[in-house]
Amino acid sequence: MLNNRKITCLLSLVVVIAFASLSTQAFAQGINSVIKEGESRADAGASAQKKVDSVADQTETIVNDYRSVTKVVDGLKIYNALLQTQLNNQNAEMQSLTTSIGNVALIERQIVPLMVRMVDGLEEFIKLDTPFLMKERTERIARLREMMERSDVTAAEKFRRVIEGYQIENDYGRTIEAYKGSTDVDGNELEVDFLRVGRVALMYQTVGGGTTGAWDATVGSFVELPPATYKKQIAAGIRIARKQIAPDLLIVPVAAPTGAMQ
Repeated sequence: MLNNRKITCLLSLVVVIAFASLSTQAFAQGINSVIKEGESRADAGASAQKKVDSVADQTETIVNDYRSVTKVVDGLKIYNALLQTQLNNQNAEMQSLTTSIGNVALIERQIVPLMVRMVDGLEEFIKLDTPFLMKERTERIARLREMMERSDVTAAEKFRRVIEGYQIENDYGRTIEAYKGSTDVDGNELEVDFLRVGRVALMYQTVGGGTTGAWDATVGSFVELPPATYKKQIAAGIRIARKQIAPDLLIVPVAAPTGAMQ
């Protein structure tokens, strides 16, 4: 009987130990499983956080790109508006130029005959004027006429040259000038020194001062002057015109209102 009871106790103890052993092993396995599950969730959380961080970085990049593009678009809008304004101004200028070109053609048709009449008038004036520097002045008229026939010279340049010719003739009236030339003296062509005082008087004196004369518009020729009155005065005037001596008062022959040379 005792033996059976001992055996039973021993069997019970073995069962308890075995159960305990199984329970401990199961518990350990459960702990390990929980730990592994926690580690798995931690890894999943870390991976998810990385994805979140990546998405956040991408979002920030997109936002920054959007802001940059927005600034570029705003700049382009301002630039395009400025270009449009410039384009509108250019179109207006083109319209103005087109109108001006049409007007220029009309003005050119009207101004060319005017310039021809101006050259004719200038030539006639020189013929009626005191005959100083006639070769130079008539050659200037010839050049103007030749220029008027040229097609490679613009109307503006032609008009400028005609006005320049008038200006040169106008300047003669307020200057004093001495130059060499030749004239008929007692039937002989002699080299003389001419003295022009504006358009008031044109005088000459032969080299050495032997003969002194002046242009008399009433008779349309040069007349000899009394040397006692004018020889020294005209010689001094020639030197003044050539800036060889200081300016001074001169006595020159001037046609009186009655037409007589005084």
